[in-house]
Amino acid sequence: MAAPAARAAEIPLDDVLRFMRLIWAIDHELERVSKRMETRLGLTIPQRMALLLIGRSPGILASELAEFLHLHRGTVSGIVRRLEAAGYVSRVVDPADGRRAGLTLTVAGRGMNRRRAGTFEDAVRQLLASLPATDLESAERVLARLGGELRATGDAAAH
Repeated sequence: MAAPAARAAEIPLDDVLRFMRLIWAIDHELERVSKRMETRLGLTIPQRMALLLIGRSPGILASELAEFLHLHRGTVSGIVRRLEAAGYVSRVVDPADGRRAGLTLTVAGRGMNRRRAGTFEDAVRQLLASLPATDLESAERVLARLGGELRATGDAAAH
């Protein structure tokens, strides 16, 4: 009997299954990298993304962060609470509207944002540096369309 890896390589795949397999592999690696980052840096990928976005847009509202990250507001609230507890993020109350509080990085948060080694964005940065612009543009179009199809499928299933 052939080894499982050899047998898996023999399974005939159509375009849909081949593409889904790649997406699954990326999802698996994102989970693995996120756990490794949490062990090494104390941040998961979603927390890292939030930190990077807050650094790029000081004063961003949690609701805006949720929209940008494509996450539910409750999920982002948990992420922000953990970043605040770690001392990386603080809330700045809007003087014109005391109900609104923007997010900003603390000194520790800015220091963490400067760390690159072992982060998911470091891997993305290295990949993008090696790609021709046309490949990047094609990949962005494909991924954006897939996201749209998945949203439409989720919306149709909800009705």
